[in-house]
Amino acid sequence: MSKATVAILGAGSWGTAVAIHLAKYNSQILLWAHQQSHVEDMAKNRRNLRYLPDFEFPNNLTPIADLSLAVTLADIVIIAVPSHAFAEVLQLMPKPKTGLGWLTKGLDPSSQKFLSELVEAQWGKSFATAVISGPSFAAEVARGLPTALTVAGHHADYLRRIRDILHHEKMRVYLSGDTIGVQLSGAVKNVLAIACGISDGLSFGANAKAALITRGLAEMRRLGKALHAEQETFMGLAGVGDLVLTCTDNQSRNRRFGLLIGQGKNLKDAEAQIGQVVEGKYNAAQVCALASRHQVEMPICLAVNALLNQQISPKEAVEELMSRPPKEESSPD
Repeated sequence: MSKATVAILGAGSWGTAVAIHLAKYNSQILLWAHQQSHVEDMAKNRRNLRYLPDFEFPNNLTPIADLSLAVTLADIVIIAVPSHAFAEVLQLMPKPKTGLGWLTKGLDPSSQKFLSELVEAQWGKSFATAVISGPSFAAEVARGLPTALTVAGHHADYLRRIRDILHHEKMRVYLSGDTIGVQLSGAVKNVLAIACGISDGLSFGANAKAALITRGLAEMRRLGKALHAEQETFMGLAGVGDLVLTCTDNQSRNRRFGLLIGQGKNLKDAEAQIGQVVEGKYNAAQVCALASRHQVEMPICLAVNALLNQQISPKEAVEELMSRPPKEESSPD
């Protein structure tokens, strides 16, 4: 692992977990939060009591409120804010010295553009970027449990540098050139996790959940094909790996959100009970808009989006999916 000064922009659970991981092996970690009170609280308590309270900060992890200073001091800058805040942070920050990585999963809610497109529009195609994704829960990374991630981009030297600061005996990092496929996977799997949570909340059983995961993966691949993503990506860590994890484990906020809805909670109460941003709530509309633009059929994602817009009930959403006309999974002989 290569030592560096790294700025993590965003002090939610995931940004904090990665900051703690990096602090074990790098010289200095700056953890930026947009609220001064949050920064002061973390500095005082040496832990993130709001989002990841069980993990003490290493001595070389410094909470910071000055965005420009954090970016200027850092050798490596990684954004970890929710997708709906990504564009705002991008506009406020100065241009990083070497490139920009991000842990954010989702699309830009106002334009339905990939986050890589926002960065390219701001700093040009020659600016190095790295999409960091894969099956990874914050608490497990902070605890030092084995994890594997994908880092995608088009600037080989920068990707290797990001890999080197992350890679360790407890974290394996694989490189990819498919930024679209990796970003798409991160958005779609959140929507499918809500669907699986709803199904389990309605006690529809393991068979239904397996069907949702499998057919959801087919939706992901169809949209990926329309966007010229690499099909191998969807069978890798950022695709099926993250999909299975998010759909089956209650550490997933998206799955828990769906579970509460399936159990009868209204949307507002379900989100309040989760207590953090539920990315899939935003991703559903983003993915459906993208699918519509490219004329791709995505019935599971459409059903989740209709439910989130209160057009149908959870039970109606599942019944609607089950009553669709029969289709071929592959061509029979």
